Amino acid sequence: TPTLALGRGQSRSMLAPKLLISFLLTTIASRASSFQHSHSPLVTSHNFQLPIRHRRPTNLFATMKPKKFINDPSNAVDEFIAGLLLQYPNHLRKLANHPVLLHSSFAVAAGDDAAHPNTQRVSLLSGGGSGHEPSHAGYIGTNMLSGAILGGIFASPPISNILAAIRAVTIPTSRGGKGCLLIVKNYTGDRLNFGMACELANAEGLAVKMVVVADDCAIERQKGITGARGVAGTVLVHKAAGGAAGKGMDLDAVSNAAETVANGVGSLGVALEAVTIPGADQVNDRLSKTNEKGELMMEIGLGIHGEAGMRQCSLLTCDEIAKEMLKAIQGYGKEVDSKIVPLYKSGDELLVLINNLGGTSNFEMSLLARSLVSQLEKDAGCKATRVLVGSFMTAFDMQGASVSIMPLTGDARDVLSLIDADTDAPAWTKVDIWADGASRPSDTEIAEVPGVASTSDDTATASLPPVLIDNFSDVARSILAQCSKALIEAEPILTKYDTIVGDGDCGITMERGAKEISKQLESGKLRLDHPSLMFSDLADAVSASMGGTSGILLELMFRKASTSLLTTTGEGITSKELATAFRAGVEAVSFYGGAQEGSRTMLDALFPASAAMLSAVNVQEAALAARTGADATAAMDHAEAGRSNYLSKEVLMGTPDPGAVAVAIVLEAMAPVL
Repeated sequence: TPTLALGRGQSRSMLAPKLLISFLLTTIASRASSFQHSHSPLVTSHNFQLPIRHRRPTNLFATMKPKKFINDPSNAVDEFIAGLLLQYPNHLRKLANHPVLLHSSFAVAAGDDAAHPNTQRVSLLSGGGSGHEPSHAGYIGTNMLSGAILGGIFASPPISNILAAIRAVTIPTSRGGKGCLLIVKNYTGDRLNFGMACELANAEGLAVKMVVVADDCAIERQKGITGARGVAGTVLVHKAAGGAAGKGMDLDAVSNAAETVANGVGSLGVALEAVTIPGADQVNDRLSKTNEKGELMMEIGLGIHGEAGMRQCSLLTCDEIAKEMLKAIQGYGKEVDSKIVPLYKSGDELLVLINNLGGTSNFEMSLLARSLVSQLEKDAGCKATRVLVGSFMTAFDMQGASVSIMPLTGDARDVLSLIDADTDAPAWTKVDIWADGASRPSDTEIAEVPGVASTSDDTATASLPPVLIDNFSDVARSILAQCSKALIEAEPILTKYDTIVGDGDCGITMERGAKEISKQLESGKLRLDHPSLMFSDLADAVSASMGGTSGILLELMFRKASTSLLTTTGEGITSKELATAFRAGVEAVSFYGGAQEGSRTMLDALFPASAAMLSAVNVQEAALAARTGADATAAMDHAEAGRSNYLSKEVLMGTPDPGAVAVAIVLEAMAPVL
């Protein structure tokens, strides 16, 4: 039986005679069903060769049943297609009777060659087993794919679906068709099924070629004829071929552009956890076990279907993972003049695609991007001018990532404009290119805008509204001293209350703030000549000492009180303006914190106290209102904010809110002074 010997990034014109078609049908198609679901290379790390899907290492599955958003697994691909059509009603169309998605421009009447896109440009098709989304349907668009053929979960699409897709996007050359290029990942089932469809299409008078992508650097070159797997670098092949087709290049030129990228890109994947496919009975815990030392494990070099990689090892840091990935890619290298040389060298400009394999957070992806690019540039002396990070070719929920590196040298320079061409394919993100300069523009930080420079007390006070309160500085000093003393002494009772209805730190937090204010009062750091400056300094003291929610809320209150006094109209600041500033601070606590009076917080004391102060400018009445409000919280059977929000009615009833009690204590300490 002849072998379809397409190597790394090679293509073959499929203009074969009918005799070859007949021979292929009798020798290969009779066995196609056995290959249809063989979507993985053969295991080459063992003495025997068995399709990976049949190999079940020890402890492959855990006892836990996987949780997925799914109905019937047998209908999942059809439902996935339906979901895509809902998202892209103007962009995509489904090919009738087949799990094939096409660009909407192919929705033309049968026989209307003039309107058919294939008369203007070469059509591009790709596909494979489902589970690698957004590959490949996400890359349907201008200057990318014309359509995608969706196989079953991790299973190659059958010949009939591929052939139907070719017919839909290609018209005979005799009627002006530009031909079709198939971009295929290097898996046995894909190569055979796409290859057969290619031959059958050529027999019908359609000009079709095929490029096989084998960019994975995890499989040793001498490991049999199966060759390297096709992984995320395939997306760059889509992009270059699509750009070439968009420029109106002929089929050979489009194929050559695809080959250039396929031959020039190297990829490697790693995973912290293996993939569990929808419909599986149990979670795949192949990487969830620990080694004999009890260390967490990971895998380097695994495939996009969860196939075994180069090796398992104990969990590495992000920088260490990047080092292993780059080492493997450089070790695999590329073939130049029948010799294997490193993929990239110092001084090379690089395109780096960092691919989320499905279950890795965006945060972690950026950490890995930093590690990879830093080592490529600082250690290897390269320049990564195009860095793409995201989900390009996934494996369902695999917690892992891959990197694909393409040196932009030699022939790759000729296709760079094709890769950079704009596209409306939904899954492709426009590349932010570092074009010129010795360093990235993003390396230069925007200078921090400094705050208003501190001025002397005399200068600051001179620019503020005048204070019309006799002996304000002396009165403020007495008030702050008494309030600080009262809060420090109240720490035990506040702690007791908060231990019951909170997390137990209210008393200590209030005590820290009071001690800091007392300390600054004694050292003369607090500016007491003007209430606006005093409130600003109190906010700073609270910020530096208290912490927690109470600290930030009181800081907000003091800052708002300070700024509200700056807009005082009239002759100057009197007791009435201070009462108005107090109310403004309380409203700021409510606005930013989200609580209201009745929420069982300090606002149950602050709101009635500030209302009393506005009404009569009387601290004694404000203190009474605060105490009444604080006591009322003991009868509230639920809380709408703070730690108390988590507690039951039975726990809350009978104990007042400690923050509200603290407010009452402060106002009661003020009253005798005034």
